[in-house]
Amino acid sequence: MSENTRGPLDDIVVVDLSRALAGPQTAMMLGDMGARVIKVEAPGRGDESRGWGPPFVGPDTARESTYFLSCNRNKESVTADLKSPEGVDLLTRLVRHGDVLVENFRPGVMDRLGFSAERLHEINPRLVVLSISGFGHDGPQGGRPGYDQIAQGEAGLMSLTGPDPDTPTKVGVPIGDMLAGMNGAYGVLSALYERERTGRGKVVRTSLLASIVGVHAFQGTRYTVAGEVGRAAGNHHVAIAPYGLFRCDGGAIQAAVANDALWVKFAEITGLDATDPRYVSNVQRVAHRAELIEDIEKQLLQRPAAHWLALLEAAGIPAGEVRTLDQVYDCPQTRSQGLVIEVDHPSLGTIELPGPAVRFDDGGQHRHAAPPRLGEHNESVRAWLHEQDG
Repeated sequence: MSENTRGPLDDIVVVDLSRALAGPQTAMMLGDMGARVIKVEAPGRGDESRGWGPPFVGPDTARESTYFLSCNRNKESVTADLKSPEGVDLLTRLVRHGDVLVENFRPGVMDRLGFSAERLHEINPRLVVLSISGFGHDGPQGGRPGYDQIAQGEAGLMSLTGPDPDTPTKVGVPIGDMLAGMNGAYGVLSALYERERTGRGKVVRTSLLASIVGVHAFQGTRYTVAGEVGRAAGNHHVAIAPYGLFRCDGGAIQAAVANDALWVKFAEITGLDATDPRYVSNVQRVAHRAELIEDIEKQLLQRPAAHWLALLEAAGIPAGEVRTLDQVYDCPQTRSQGLVIEVDHPSLGTIELPGPAVRFDDGGQHRHAAPPRLGEHNESVRAWLHEQDG
């Protein structure tokens, strides 16, 4: 059993058939909330992300991928060949006693394995099924495989990211996978809530395409309503100025001057004229952004980042530095928010992992289980199923 303390989902059993990142992210989020997550993996190789590296850590006889460690805390691992009679039997029993099943196979794979949505609900009418795909389960490209960077490009995100329109750039993390995982968790929780009224589970679907399009935000309506096609604009906001990254002596700072009241304060700090006709309103500042950035940086380059950040903070102007990940994880504020957790891994010992983004006012779950070794819970899960079968 998991080491989790009680959480809002402590009576929920999740069968995790997913691999790579989108599905595992959903299952991990449910595990963070106290659900028992049983990850079913192929014998011998397991989730493909177990082989994604470097870096790998641990002794030569028990190497672990840090990629796998990032998205599989609070889970148990069992191995099964789902094409074998034994594997079919194991999955059938897990479905019978589970509440949620998560899968991110290509559309049609579950059907070929003999576990279509209809069959799953024959076994357990209360089962909530989450199915994550690359580009959707139907439509002209419904069967198309999807990986994060491919989806970032196809869903328009890379055209909005980067230094200029001629340099499409991916986000530095697999954001399409992460968003699909988050949307999957959101859909599962909604279906579990509905199940309390209807007594029946349903199929929840999302995709990398849907999840990226779903966060186009103002860039989406900029096109659908105004007919403007957004393009990459580097480190400055396309609709607000000044809002972005500015060079200073020995480095850079970021500032978000999101309204005219903040602009007056910002202009005073940086020695600019807030009533300059080019800059007197946000519309004017956006129209003259290049000149504005040049004028701001002329002032900021005279002093280091710490000087400007202190003045901006005192004036109530949102601002900050650009940190590297080591600085982020060592930051007292990061740790105060529970964003770094400590777990005991069977072969790595005590390690730190990025923690969950959601907290509860009662403290919530404070103990987490390390990502499992492949097949680590083969015996305990099968013993639990034997008990449940009666």
